[in-house]
Amino acid sequence: MPRSSKNTEYMQNGISLSPAVPTAGEKIKVIYDGLLAKSGANDIYAHIGYGSNWDRSSYFKMNKSLTGFEASLPVEYSDTMNICFKDCANNWDNNSGKNYSFDVTQ
Repeated sequence: MPRSSKNTEYMQNGISLSPAVPTAGEKIKVIYDGLLAKSGANDIYAHIGYGSNWDRSSYFKMNKSLTGFEASLPVEYSDTMNICFKDCANNWDNNSGKNYSFDVTQ
């Protein structure tokens, strides 16, 4: 899927990333106002991992804001960065099993 189509799809799901193309060694700001936020979750965690096997996965607690939930995430590796979201009741938003994937530049 072309990058612009993917970004539009993700924005429609309540996901935005700044900068739009992550670079290894930098941080990205993720704003989540998707399904879990709209369902009334009080706490949301971003789960990130790299490559097709979700290598080096980590969880980050997101902060509630006026625009949804936000987190500043480290981009540690130049591989595909996968993100999905979960709430405290263990409900997940994983883009219908496809996850939210971003190509990381070096």
